[in-house]
Amino acid sequence: MFRDGVIAYAAPMTSGTIRVGIGGWTYEPWRDSFYPPKWPQKRELEYAASKLTAIEINGTYYSSFKPVSFAGWAKAVPDGFVFALKASRYATNRKVLAEAGESVMRFIGQGIVELGDRLGPVLWQFMATKRFDPDDFGAFLALLPKQHDGVALRHAVQVRHESFQTPDFVAMARAANVAVVFDDSEGAPTFPDATSDFVYARLENAVEDESAGYAPAALDGWGAAAAGWAKGGVPAGMTCIGSEAAPIVPRDVFLFFINGAKVRAPHGAMALIDRLGGR
Repeated sequence: MFRDGVIAYAAPMTSGTIRVGIGGWTYEPWRDSFYPPKWPQKRELEYAASKLTAIEINGTYYSSFKPVSFAGWAKAVPDGFVFALKASRYATNRKVLAEAGESVMRFIGQGIVELGDRLGPVLWQFMATKRFDPDDFGAFLALLPKQHDGVALRHAVQVRHESFQTPDFVAMARAANVAVVFDDSEGAPTFPDATSDFVYARLENAVEDESAGYAPAALDGWGAAAAGWAKGGVPAGMTCIGSEAAPIVPRDVFLFFINGAKVRAPHGAMALIDRLGGR
């Protein structure tokens, strides 16, 4: 997407907040390419948060953490920085999603609210083999709480099977105010539709022979995309899946450089932040 130039939008003048980041902060190759020489490993989150505006935590997909961990992460980052959390695989990698209630609440209740105003969206990622079952998926969306211990929660779902590309799914997500991830990866279904009060994009097509993972023209395009999403726009030339257009209102945007050529992810994120006017 966006490899041949800037994408145009028609949108109002007011904008939501755009945050750009990477997946995690502990990755050995970054110690030779992103973190300064001899930078203490225990301060890597602090450094990453000084250069980026968001991080998607992937470790929470595999295991749980103690409340003190979330509280410590919150203290290590500046005001305005946000963490997205990938939800537990035990909630999403199951045959019957309607039976995931206990796993959902175990994830929500482990202490994520200790992040306070640093808590961004919760990402529920499904396997590429998971097909759209309207009754079962609707039951799963109904399990996602809107708040926990007084902290508001926002949810995004990443679905990767073509059976989800139907107006019924888009309408279901919109009714639940759950964002459908815009996935830039080979073979993944694309959802231009806005279904929530925020947009969540994952850029997974980075290549190592580009210093920022994406070519400059592609980064220009993603910058235009992020700015347009924040104003409520839809990428020109894209056909929405839903039968009804979303209202054009400002939306927060969360955009992560993740997977692909991971070593380039921080540089792609920083390059896009620069295109958006800096932090």
